[in-house]
Amino acid sequence: MASKELKVFSRDEVAKHNKEDDLWIIIDGKVYDITRFKNLHPGGASVFLDDEIPGQDATEAFYGLHRHDVITKPQYTRLQVGVVEGEKSVIHSRVVGELSKVPYAEPTWLSDGYFSPYYTENHRKFQKAMRVFIDEVVAPDAIAREADGKPPSKSVIEAMEKLNIHAMRMGPGKHLKSLKLMDGLVKPEEFDYFHELIITQEFARCGQRGYGDGMMSGSVIGLPPVLNFGSEEIKAKVVPDVLSGRKPICLAISEAFAGSDVAGLRTSAVKTEDGKHWIINGTKKWITNGTFAHYFTVGCKTEDGFTVILVERGEGVETKAIKTSYSPSAGTAYVTFDNVKVPVENTLGPEGSGIFVMLSNFNHERWVMCCSSARSQRLIVEECLLWTTQRKAFGKPLHSQAVIRSKLAAMIARVESTQNWLENLTYQMNNMSYKQQAAKLAGPIGLLKMHATRSAQETATDAVQIFGGRGITKTGMGQFIEHYHRTVPFDAILGGAEDVLGDLGVRQAIRSMPKNARL
Repeated sequence: MASKELKVFSRDEVAKHNKEDDLWIIIDGKVYDITRFKNLHPGGASVFLDDEIPGQDATEAFYGLHRHDVITKPQYTRLQVGVVEGEKSVIHSRVVGELSKVPYAEPTWLSDGYFSPYYTENHRKFQKAMRVFIDEVVAPDAIAREADGKPPSKSVIEAMEKLNIHAMRMGPGKHLKSLKLMDGLVKPEEFDYFHELIITQEFARCGQRGYGDGMMSGSVIGLPPVLNFGSEEIKAKVVPDVLSGRKPICLAISEAFAGSDVAGLRTSAVKTEDGKHWIINGTKKWITNGTFAHYFTVGCKTEDGFTVILVERGEGVETKAIKTSYSPSAGTAYVTFDNVKVPVENTLGPEGSGIFVMLSNFNHERWVMCCSSARSQRLIVEECLLWTTQRKAFGKPLHSQAVIRSKLAAMIARVESTQNWLENLTYQMNNMSYKQQAAKLAGPIGLLKMHATRSAQETATDAVQIFGGRGITKTGMGQFIEHYHRTVPFDAILGGAEDVLGDLGVRQAIRSMPKNARL
C-alpha cells in the first residue's frame, strides 16, 4: 500500500489551525492534525489547549512527556498531514545495530576516537553482528515475554542455535570445536572471553531482567560443570540437547536452609546397596530456569562430603514456580527431589569434590553477572543523560542543576570503573588455564561482583531521584528506570551475596600475604 502524500506547510499556515475543532501541532518538523485525537489522548484533551500548543511547535512539550517510540506507532503516524516548509526532522528512531552517540552510553572501546589493548577487529565485527541480531530477533521478544511472563519464544531459541550462540555463551573450550560460530564470523579456536563478554553485554541492552535470566541463563551456569567434570558418555548425551535449546539445564545449589554456605546444604544423596545409583532427597529454592529445565546440576550432601550430581527430570522431581520481583519468564523455581534414582555415572567430578567443582564454576557465573551488570548500568546512564537534557525544570534543562550533574558524575564513574576492572580480569582469564583461574581469580571476581552490584544499586537509586515519579512508573519515560530499580537487587544475591563475596576476596588476599611482610 502506497504511503499517503504529505503536504508542505509554512509555520504561519499551521498557526491558523489553533482552535478546538481545528487543531494542528508541529513535532520535529512534522505537522499533525490532532483535532479528533485530542479527546482520545490518555492524558486528556486539556494538554492540547494550552496557549503555547495549538498551531504551534510542541516538540519540547512532547519530549518532556513522551519517549520517541510513541510518535512512531501507527496510530500516531497516521495523524501526520504534512511537513514544515524548509525544515527537516532531526530526531530519528535508532537504526537497527547502530551505536549510541550519547556520551558513556557505549563502553570506551566502542566509542569514536578511543582505543583499547584488548579488542581486535574481529571483536568489533562480532559485536556489530551481535547487536543486529539482538535488535532484530531478541529485543522484540524480550519486551513481549517480560510482559506476559512466558519463557523466551521457541523461534528465538532456534535462531540462536543456528548461530551457535548457546554454545558460545558457555565460553571458550573444546565444546566449540568444528562448530560454525556466528555464520563463520569467528573461528572456534579464536573465540575468547571477550567474544563472550560481548554476547552477554549485548543481551543486557534489552533491559528486560526477567527475560534475560529466562534466556537459558540456567544453562550458562548449569552446563559448565558437565563440560568440565562430566564423563564422555554424559557429555555426549547432555551437551547437544542443551546447546540446541531443546532440553535446558539449570544449576540447583541454593536451599531454604543454605545459599552461599554450600557446605551447609541438606539435600542428600545416598548410594544404593549395589553402589550403582544415588537416591536423592531434598529441596532447592530460587532455581533460575527450574520451571522449564530438563536437567538439574545438583549440589548434594554425601558420605564423602559435598558432591555434584546431574539429575534428569523424571519420577520424583517436581518444580513449582516462585513469585519474585521480576517476570515469571525467568522460570524461578522451588525444586523437590523425592527418592530420585540417579546412576552414579552422573556424578560430576570425584565424589566429595563438589566444593572444587562449584568454586571453579562460580568464577564463570559471577564473571558473566559482572558483564551483564556493567552493561545494564550503562543503559541507565544513557537514559538519565537523555532525560536530563530534554526535561525542563524551572525553565532550564534538568542538567543545569549542580545536584543532578553530581549524580550523573557518580553514575559515570561507577560504570566506567566496573567496565575497566571487568576487562582487566577478562584479559587474565584469556591467559590462564581453567585451573589457574580457579586458583587465582575467585577473590578478584568476587570483589568485582560486590563492587558491580553495589554500584548498580546506587545508580538505580540515583536514577529514580532524577526521574522522580516517572522513575517508579512501569510505563512511559521512566519504564527502564522503574524496571531496573525493581530488579537490580537480584544481581546482589544471585551467585553469592555481596558481603560473602567481599569476604572471599579479602580472605584470598590474606592467604597470599608474604610471611616476612611488615610495616
